[in-house]
Amino acid sequence: MKKNEVERPVNRSLWNRLKNEKLLYLMLLPTLIYFIIFRCWPIINMRLAFFQFKAKGDWPFVGFKYFKMIFSSPGFEQIMKNTLVISFLKYILLFPFFIIFAIILSEIRSNGFRKYVQVVSYLPHFLSWVVIAGIWINALSLEGGLNQVLSIFGMKSIDFMTDKSKIRWILMICEGWRSLGWDSIIFYTTIIAIDQSLYEAARIDGAGKLQIIRYIVLPALITPAVTMFILNLGFFLNAGFDQVFNFSNAAVQSRIDILDTYIYRIGIEGGQYSLATAVSLIKGVVGMLLVLGTHIISKKLTGKGVW
Repeated sequence: MKKNEVERPVNRSLWNRLKNEKLLYLMLLPTLIYFIIFRCWPIINMRLAFFQFKAKGDWPFVGFKYFKMIFSSPGFEQIMKNTLVISFLKYILLFPFFIIFAIILSEIRSNGFRKYVQVVSYLPHFLSWVVIAGIWINALSLEGGLNQVLSIFGMKSIDFMTDKSKIRWILMICEGWRSLGWDSIIFYTTIIAIDQSLYEAARIDGAGKLQIIRYIVLPALITPAVTMFILNLGFFLNAGFDQVFNFSNAAVQSRIDILDTYIYRIGIEGGQYSLATAVSLIKGVVGMLLVLGTHIISKKLTGKGVW
């Protein structure tokens, strides 16, 4: 009896909270539906990687057949290499620039100019990759703006979009242009939240600008930087389907063909749903292992991790 008396107020309190804040929960409902349909339900159907897909009837169990097909495929090694290289450029090599940009932004003394830089740097994040690809392809084509500048200095025109040696760097630079402002927000907010008395004490002790950044700003950025870095590793095998798909052409496809485009070809275009699911499962497992492994290593070395 006492147990019921304790549970009823709790249930009634929960129901009252849901009732009083029903508008907020209704606003949250589309997001919940999205995650259930496109995130939770696909996890359940990952079992398709171990079954042969049939439109009608039961799915026959085939074990690791599709995984063997993937690793024995002659082009899979190059696809995996492309994915790892592009992901390294985008998730590892670009990462320090977000922190550097946040520090530079915090050092701008003019509020008006700082807001202008923020707006300009945040804006590309809200553009689709179709628009971004159109801008960059036009700028880097043989008759584009960059080659017109090169011609002014008497330099030979370069078709950047068909140059295999440059296309990966172009993907990295485009990703940096799109994400620099947006991905630096968390670091910028961390910097402006630092107690101003620390800066004043450092200046009284004779610390210069670089010393303040080294001993005050950077230590404050360790926790968000470690957290963001570990979370990014979870997407390490997601080298960016939207970007690669829009920048691809026959001349450079062998250099930027990644797991996502491979899944698109064999799954959507080829109708090999079981094989595509197996590749997706490999991506998910590797991403989870990277997050867990990096979290454990970070905990041991720095005492900080995702949780």
